Amino acid sequence: MSTEAATHPTYGNWRRPRRPGLGPLGLVGTFGVFGGLVLTLLASLISLYAAVIVFTPIAVLLVPLAIRTQDGRNVYQLMALRVGWRRRRAKGAHLYVSGPLSARPGGRFRPPGLLNKVTATEGRDAYDRPFGVLHHPNRNLYTIVLGCDPDGGALVDPDQVDVWVALWGEWLARLAHEPGLRGASVIVETAPDPGTRLAHEVLPRIRDDAPAAARAVMEEVVERYPTASSEMHTYVSLTYGVPANQRRKKEDVITDLAIRIPGLLSGLVAAGGGAAYPLSAERIAEVVRVAYDPAVAADVLDARARHGGTGLEWDDAGPAAAVETVGSYQHDSGVSRTWLMTLAPRGTVRSSVLRGMLEAAPGTRRKRVALVYRPIDPATSARIVEADRRSAQFMATSGRGMVQARAASEMRAAEQTAAEEASGAGLVEFSLMLTVTVDTMEQLADASVTVRNLTAASRVLMRPADRMQAAAFSCTLPAGILPWEQTLIPHELQEAL
Repeated sequence: MSTEAATHPTYGNWRRPRRPGLGPLGLVGTFGVFGGLVLTLLASLISLYAAVIVFTPIAVLLVPLAIRTQDGRNVYQLMALRVGWRRRRAKGAHLYVSGPLSARPGGRFRPPGLLNKVTATEGRDAYDRPFGVLHHPNRNLYTIVLGCDPDGGALVDPDQVDVWVALWGEWLARLAHEPGLRGASVIVETAPDPGTRLAHEVLPRIRDDAPAAARAVMEEVVERYPTASSEMHTYVSLTYGVPANQRRKKEDVITDLAIRIPGLLSGLVAAGGGAAYPLSAERIAEVVRVAYDPAVAADVLDARARHGGTGLEWDDAGPAAAVETVGSYQHDSGVSRTWLMTLAPRGTVRSSVLRGMLEAAPGTRRKRVALVYRPIDPATSARIVEADRRSAQFMATSGRGMVQARAASEMRAAEQTAAEEASGAGLVEFSLMLTVTVDTMEQLADASVTVRNLTAASRVLMRPADRMQAAAFSCTLPAGILPWEQTLIPHELQEAL
């Protein structure tokens, strides 16, 4: 190890899961190829004309499976996405109206889309702190949300940063041993500071008999400081599931989650999360309410500072109206666009690789970066790393030239992953999503340029979540929406395709 590497540690070694099957065909396409060859050979016993008749439709069906885009989707998946979007538009599912003037029962402002059936309850942890629990009845999932105030990397020794990264990796590895955990997400939200908290802290402390010059300076600070500052919030949502063969009461699940919260919070604090705490049901509703209507952010902060809370309920956290288009999502006072990661940074990276992406972006009303994690249990992790190791060894010994050099690099990475997993390291699947909210559609083009610059600096390849902007917007909220739990096609079958 060089002196520079020892002083400035690097990270990486993440690898995209290999798709089973021959090349881009996938497992289903591979079975189709071999099955088609068998049928063609049997038909050739009759005549060559019969073999051509059998082979032609099989080839027409299999060719779209071999054509894939940069993010790995084949022609059939692209067609399914477009057909699904046209069906939703035909049924009017891309429009949402709530409240007393809508046709929806109850007259409440429930969150739309994937969050429409979610209900919120509240429990108490071992330290008698309230925490909100979101129940997803369609999948029988329960979500808790933890908030934290990270210390940041300014004026921090590189050794301390290295320790934080190691403890964060250990915390992620612990998630694989959490009973019933289906997934986790870390959401970092940034927005311009409205100055509400500063005004409530400074103005009441100005004495009536203070000198006019001093009073003018303090009032000017309160007025001008928010224009150059921003606020940042970090949320960690954990989603748990109940096995299909078990029937557990909601109260029992909440009690079980209350016991786990202190241990989870202590792990976040050790990993540099700063002050960590569970979010109450009211606080979760406030976060979702502000995301759908950014114009009320100052009012929410003002009510919390004056009265200690807003009294907002989950059933009133949604927008009054929302419209989904191909490349945007309009909701109350904001217009949003969400991007999905298609390729993580290649090679080795520094611990600050995502710093620019996480910081506040000028010209935007709000920005959320969501890191979505899917922990893998130790038994499955061992099988995956061994399968990748054998596949990498085969590719390294069967190629030539540049192909062989790339395969040799893959083999070294697979060997390192196998060694780390054998020594107790965890294995997780992860992805990244980014949502930007602006005031008008005209500002969305400038925001897109800003996002491209941020992703290029972070060496992350991303694409807009076209024709699924509403669902992607929900996934970046701290509400426990896990993409792989919401698909009609099982995740395993999608990998086979």
